[in-house]
Amino acid sequence: MADLTGRTVLLAGATSASGLAAARALAAAGARVVAVGRDPRKLEELGAEVPGIRTEVRDLADEEDVRRLAERVRSTGPIDGLLHLVGGWRRGGGLAGQSDEDYRFLEGSFTALRHVSRAFDADLRASDAGRLAVVSSTAVARPLAGGANYAAVKAATEAWTRAVAQGFAKAARDAGEPLRAASVIFRVKALDGLEDRLATSFVGLWSVDAADINDTVIEVA
Repeated sequence: MADLTGRTVLLAGATSASGLAAARALAAAGARVVAVGRDPRKLEELGAEVPGIRTEVRDLADEEDVRRLAERVRSTGPIDGLLHLVGGWRRGGGLAGQSDEDYRFLEGSFTALRHVSRAFDADLRASDAGRLAVVSSTAVARPLAGGANYAAVKAATEAWTRAVAQGFAKAARDAGEPLRAASVIFRVKALDGLEDRLATSFVGLWSVDAADINDTVIEVA
């Protein structure tokens, strides 16, 4: 396992089973973990499960709240990693059943990604090994009518993450420096039962050169 001693990693949407697995893996690797979510009770439970992590109650869909989060986190130093776990799932009813209400609910995860990736972009580019990763779905490659809203949001998530990767590469190229930051997409069919594997895959990103993984899709199965 990579040694992340001295590195700070932010988990966006940390109160899921995947968040718990990632927090454990990152803490075991020596990282300082900042776990972010909207539910104070669940964050308290997460902190009890993984002692030593820092928790922040924030609404990542609120741009101003994300700005305040960035200021608080940076008060103790910049971050080196960001794992975006904000998600959700609604489907059914064929194409006619893809309601605007469901789409707006799912879109919240993409909005949160846009906010946190912008807020911490400079941190990740300045790090000697910045890593950003999102969790996407195999539905992007094979969208179904009953999950069109979900697939559309995940496709937008992937496009944004690839744009972040291009930004990392351009910044390094313009500065005449080697690429040190990487933006990666993890694709899963379903996360149930894969939480530990996802966590291990994320920690493993620090064992690979940024140039080898930036703008890549990694299947987690």
